[in-house]
Amino acid sequence: MRTGESLPSTGNILAALATGLWHWDTATALVTVDAEAARLLGLPARPTTLTEDETRARLHPADWNEIIGVVPLAVAEGTLAEVRIRIIDERGNVLRTVRSRSKPSYDRERRAYELIGTLQEVTEPAPGTSSARSAVTGDWRRSREAFLLDAGRALAEARSTEEVLRVAAGLSMPGFSPDGLAVFGVQGERLTIIGHHGYIPGDDGPFAHMPLSTDYPAAEVVRTGRAVYLSSPGDYRDRYPATWPLAAQFGRRSWAFLPLTAGGHTMGAWMAAFSYPVAFTPDERAVLTTVARMLAQALSRASAAETQRELTEGLQRSMLPSLIAGIPGMNVAARYIPTGGGLQVGGDWYDMIPLPGGATGLGTDGERFALVIGDVQGHDVRAAGLMGQLRIALRAYAAEGHRPDAVLSRASRFLHGITHDDDLAHLRFATCLYAEADAATGRLEVARAGHPDPVIRMADGTVMTRPTAGGPPLGVDPDADYPTTAFVLEPGETMMLCTDGLIETGGHDMESGWRRVRAILEEHAVPDDDREHGLEELADALVQGVHGPSSHHTTGPLTDRREDDIAVLLLYRGGEHEREEAAVARARVRSTLLSVAQDEPERIAEARQYLRELLHDWASPDQVDSAVLLVSELCTNVLVHTDADALLLAEIFGRSGARRLRVQVTDTGDDLPHKRRPGELASSGRGLVLMELLADAWGVEPQGKGKSIWFELYERDGEGGDGGAGGNEVAADWGLSDQLQSSDPL
Repeated sequence: MRTGESLPSTGNILAALATGLWHWDTATALVTVDAEAARLLGLPARPTTLTEDETRARLHPADWNEIIGVVPLAVAEGTLAEVRIRIIDERGNVLRTVRSRSKPSYDRERRAYELIGTLQEVTEPAPGTSSARSAVTGDWRRSREAFLLDAGRALAEARSTEEVLRVAAGLSMPGFSPDGLAVFGVQGERLTIIGHHGYIPGDDGPFAHMPLSTDYPAAEVVRTGRAVYLSSPGDYRDRYPATWPLAAQFGRRSWAFLPLTAGGHTMGAWMAAFSYPVAFTPDERAVLTTVARMLAQALSRASAAETQRELTEGLQRSMLPSLIAGIPGMNVAARYIPTGGGLQVGGDWYDMIPLPGGATGLGTDGERFALVIGDVQGHDVRAAGLMGQLRIALRAYAAEGHRPDAVLSRASRFLHGITHDDDLAHLRFATCLYAEADAATGRLEVARAGHPDPVIRMADGTVMTRPTAGGPPLGVDPDADYPTTAFVLEPGETMMLCTDGLIETGGHDMESGWRRVRAILEEHAVPDDDREHGLEELADALVQGVHGPSSHHTTGPLTDRREDDIAVLLLYRGGEHEREEAAVARARVRSTLLSVAQDEPERIAEARQYLRELLHDWASPDQVDSAVLLVSELCTNVLVHTDADALLLAEIFGRSGARRLRVQVTDTGDDLPHKRRPGELASSGRGLVLMELLADAWGVEPQGKGKSIWFELYERDGEGGDGGAGGNEVAADWGLSDQLQSSDPL
């Protein structure tokens, strides 16, 4: 070309270089190509306009997806979009491979991308050559997709910032894995280092708390939200001369700094450093950008989860009480495990309340305190709020000196008043058990509102539920009554109070869950010489057995495995109060105390069942039947022939195989029983006759007010034993054996 002549047109120059031009507007979904671009696409060599679908049909499907991913990335970084594209014919055969280079832009008003670029045919590198590593086709593409899939899964499963950083440190990118990583956060106007990998402790000192205005790549990324790629030490030194000396000492050759963006907010930066030169091709940038986005999402989730856990733990600590220490002769342990969902707060709670009086605040005639355990309906913030209000109300009523029944009656009215509005849209109820304890005597007075009965682990390891009188859950009926049951916690015994979550966790129902809890209680004794530590170990074993990894091996039969909150209270009474009492405790294997009120005849059935459980390992089944029949008869006589309540005390003495059962029924009636000879059709008068026939010994003891009737059975061999003089045959002769199974004692 001579000097002064005009330059040829751009189109002629590109045609001479076998390079085609194309224009794509996503708003109109049209692609315009010149003659050379049309030829490269396998079309007649003339300018034409294609739809997106027509263009897509000429490209390999994987390459089309590559274009869709690279374009937004190039817009975000303000760089060129460069991809390799395989052109295919109608049968799917590859005609040629072209390189597409374009400058995309995004129109926010039209919400559309516009691209103007070039197409140029290239030679596909042979597999295994060094130049093949930058291709986006073949094995590299499949490796990249597999890597991103695995990385996304691993980051999605990370539950804490520490886990996210550990996953990021273990990422092995296809073909260009970094050997140095750092995650930067933002605190105020300064950079912070959340974590790093590939550096020794202390290396991060100069970079910690660096002002965002510093001429440092990570600071620029946070300020602008755009990635910075440095392919060589020279690039780093030229662009960031002020901070280059800080990075030079680590001997890296290439660096990528990418923004960590979540919810449209740049929360930090991620640095990937390489000990070898990296060109950072569009494909490599696409991988790094995708990882940075996943890393930002994972860090955001982890941060939210950690904040939620801190809120939960703080709320839990503020709501759960501290247990009273130093109770003479008694120890208390407690556990609360929230459900796995939501804020991990719910309606379960426990409490230990000092009762009025005494220098220690525990009582006047012995150390007195109350144990409370309950469960407000629901597993949400409202349930937790109601639980806090109800706990305060119970404490207030107890501090006023009310008895257990009055405390629950007032609490029920309180809960009914705050949950029953005009629309009846926020109804809630709560189960609760309130137990008043006297540490000096071991006496317990229990009132129950729809809650599971207490469980007693006796000194010999026998575990039984302790039937107690009860009323409806709190808040259901403001006028409900809650009768009180009194019994004694003997030396060496442990009482467990729990919510239903302890029993039903793991897909169990009340029956199968109780068997699991019972086995745990039987296996863990509380040593009297180290009872505090032993009780804590028992509490841990209960929680671990139903909530820890071992629960996966003892799953229940139910398909619905939604978990529930767990609250557990354990009360242990030691045996060292008095030497005489300790000697009695060693001689007496088991004992139980049960009251039957005049208006609770159905409790005679509970007394029969409880006595059977007490005698679960008695050698002679016939003697067990005899004891159950006599207890039923004695309690029934008190309710029928007096106006008083019956108090049943059952005690077992001696060693297995030669034990003695003593049962005593006490009432406040003044009339002493006397033996009669009932006629064939008489409905009464058989009590003392049965006593003579079935008991090994019996008697009547007048007291200052009332009387006690007692009988004893001596353990016999299961094969030869006949249950006293006549065994179960006597019960059958009198026509009373059906009473053993009847739920109606009268």
